[in-house]
Formats: sequence, C-alpha cells, structure tokens
Amino acid sequence: MSATQPTDVTSLPRLYTELAEWWPLLSSPEDYAEEAEFYRKTIASNCELAPRTLLELGSGGGNNASHLKRHFQMTLVDLSPDMLEVSKRLNPECEHVQGDMRAIRLGRIFDAVFIHDAIEYMTSLVDLRSAILTAYEHCRPGGLALFAPDHSKETYRPRTDHGGHDRGLRGMRYLEGSWDPDPHDTMYSTAMVYAMREEDDQVRVAQDLHLCGLFSHAEWLQVIQDVGFLAKSVPFVHSEIEPGTMQVYFGLKGLVAGTEAGC
Repeated sequence: MSATQPTDVTSLPRLYTELAEWWPLLSSPEDYAEEAEFYRKTIASNCELAPRTLLELGSGGGNNASHLKRHFQMTLVDLSPDMLEVSKRLNPECEHVQGDMRAIRLGRIFDAVFIHDAIEYMTSLVDLRSAILTAYEHCRPGGLALFAPDHSKETYRPRTDHGGHDRGLRGMRYLEGSWDPDPHDTMYSTAMVYAMREEDDQVRVAQDLHLCGLFSHAEWLQVIQDVGFLAKSVPFVHSEIEPGTMQVYFGLKGLVAGTEAGC
C-alpha cells in the first residue's frame, strides 16, 4: 500500500491533537446512530450493486464508523494521528491510515467513499476539489461518493451550541459559537470552549478555533461534476434537524468514464 504523507498536522485544531483523548466525551458514538443509518441507506439505495467496501476520509474518532462497520468493510483515513488512536480503540477491526484527504492515494478502489463533516475543513474551492478528486480516484466504476457538510451558503446561520458527556469520574462540557466574518469569502469560524473534569475532580478549561469552508449549493454540485462524477443532492433527514435545512451531496461514478451508468 502506498499513501501520500500527511501535510501540516500542527495546523489542526487542538481538539484533534493535544485534546483528542477527550473526543468521546465531547461527541459520543451513541449519538451518531441515527445519522449513520441515514448515510448507510443513502449509499445503499443509490447503488446498483450492493456496496461491500467503504473508504471514509476524515474519519476522526470513528463515531460514524462504529455504526457503519456492521454493513461495510471499512478503511478509515484521517490527518490526525491522535484521532486515529481514538478510533482504533473504538474500531479495532477497521484499517486505519494517516493521510490528508486532499492528497492521499492508497492505490486501491472501493465500492463507496464517504466524507462526513470533516469536508468542512476544506476552506477553498481548490481544497474542496482536491478532496472530492481523492474520493473519485478511490471510487470504483459504478460506485458512489457521499459528502455531508453541515452547511451550504444558502442554509448557514450563526449559531450557538453546547453539550458533552460523562464517563466514570471524567466529564467534558463544551460551548460552541459560529459566525461568518466575511460573507464574500468561502469560510466561517467556530470558537469552542471546553471544560474538562479529571478523575481527581480537577477542572481545566481550553479554547479552540475551527475555520470551516462554506460553499453554495451550485458550487458543491459543480465541483463534484468537474472531477468526473454525476452530481446529486438529497435532503438530510434526522429527527433533530429541521426539515429542508441541510443537504448531503453525492457523486455517481459511471461504469464507463464519462457516462452516468452505475449507481
């Protein structure tokens, strides 16, 4: 197997480096069951042949994979070695590879490729195209690549959120706020504050800044089409999400280059 080396890991938010061990207390795998089932159905219902292998790019702590691995043989790729260690504990049966979704080439193809909200860390159209091209290069003819951003330009609204979990004597709580400093560029910002309680009841507080990409619906479809996919979108359906406020995008790779056959 040949894999491109990752780019600058030090540029990642603190949550994915020095604070990665706290990820399961910020975002519990159990919370992902409903959306993972939506992704599974979307992949399965749009493929002509039942997909068996799934490549997840930007797999993070492996929360989606903890549900999807029941249905697919999964290979998980993430830029952060710390997050891969978290995922390995949760998903020891899955293959894990360190790499950048914009550049990695595994030398293999998969029945389907999936990028969850890690696609939002693509903050320019150049980066977005590179990540989607990676998905295309790893997708078998007749296969599908699914992309699940949190927002498009049309649906983005500044927001605040909070949450967290306890496990044993440890606990974490977070406060999140996002805003768009410049509506004319392709980025928005999310600031996060984490309060982490250790087993000895000591609490420490840390802050973090996440810079995320923000693209229009038309830009998403155009970039997916430009790399060679047939581009489509469907509404994201979830009991906690207001209907019509989120879209997921997917590309169908023709059985013959330049065709729309297959999934």
